[in-house]
Amino acid sequence: MPRELQTCATFMQTFQTLLAKKLSDALAKVGLPDAGEVTPATDPRFGDYQTNAALVLGKQRGENPRALAEKIVARLNVADLCEPPAVAGAGFINFTLRPDAIAKKTSEILRDKRLGVAEAELNQRIVVDFGSPNVAKPMHVGHIRSIVLGDALARIAQFLGHEVIRDNHIGDWGTQFGMVIYGWKNLLDRQSLRRDPLAEIVRIYKETNDRATRDPQVREACRQELVKLQAGDKENIDIWNECVALSMQDFEQIYEGLDVRYDLQCGESFYNDRLAGVVERLLKSGVAEISEDAVVVFFRDNPELADKPCIIRKRDGGFNYATTDLATVDYRINDLKADAIWYVVGAPQTLHFKQIFEIARREGYRSDFRHITFGSILGE
Repeated sequence: MPRELQTCATFMQTFQTLLAKKLSDALAKVGLPDAGEVTPATDPRFGDYQTNAALVLGKQRGENPRALAEKIVARLNVADLCEPPAVAGAGFINFTLRPDAIAKKTSEILRDKRLGVAEAELNQRIVVDFGSPNVAKPMHVGHIRSIVLGDALARIAQFLGHEVIRDNHIGDWGTQFGMVIYGWKNLLDRQSLRRDPLAEIVRIYKETNDRATRDPQVREACRQELVKLQAGDKENIDIWNECVALSMQDFEQIYEGLDVRYDLQCGESFYNDRLAGVVERLLKSGVAEISEDAVVVFFRDNPELADKPCIIRKRDGGFNYATTDLATVDYRINDLKADAIWYVVGAPQTLHFKQIFEIARREGYRSDFRHITFGSILGE
């Protein structure tokens, strides 16, 4: 879990804070400086909390730590919270919470509209990237998991006082649209499209893909449709826009059922005009270099990534997901002014995000990047 979500004063942290204050008061009463910490007990047999203050002070002052612990315990005023503190071992002080103190604190928390959860000390603007389904394809369980987890994290961060921007990074661009557009022009059943739009789009895509696998002429025709789309051909752009709109209608029904909302739904196509600039900037800064006619970022000084270069422009001049994600980082930091960006994406994308974050840091971005992973669902 991101560290920002760990700043809240949870139920048990409240007791820890109170005990730390009482320890500080007791040390002052015996003429000793603050030292050590109150921490959760390492073994429940020794209570709920413990402190090593006497051991730290004994080492500093050349005194017997157990004797110091006895002096400290004699001045500890914790009867409202704990059973009498116990000195253990070489000089640890152990605290066991009283049941009535726990019950009292529970009642106080239940009366608090924030349930005892304090706001974060440092409020941030956080972009949470979650969901991110692909146009012209039905959502799968991985998208649903990302949506549910991302929405939960966004709600928690917002409750802690952060400014949260929920962004749905829609997969609305890519090579699959050559096949979708070919299928739209040659295989579309308008009646089926009206009855179940996404199912019909998926059908024509699958049938076109099957044909392209068997027939080189169909495969070439799909490639030409993609080239026309990328060149801004009006007919193909209109088909693409309709596919996006129909897919979004289907997605919105799911979001409504899950009670999820987004502040932004910037698809991959939103960043198309930025991609060339990203590559040129990385080349100019020396972060990227030309290798075998492609533009590549090497991580020679990073042992984890040294043998895993990241291509940001292919040999044929085409861009890829890495280029788009780098343009997305630019937009979120420079335009949205994000202090932190959280990506709620499955664990199989771990390498990809390690590369993206490392490139962003080499460019000088200091925002807090987090890839919040979840596992895959296996089986039939």
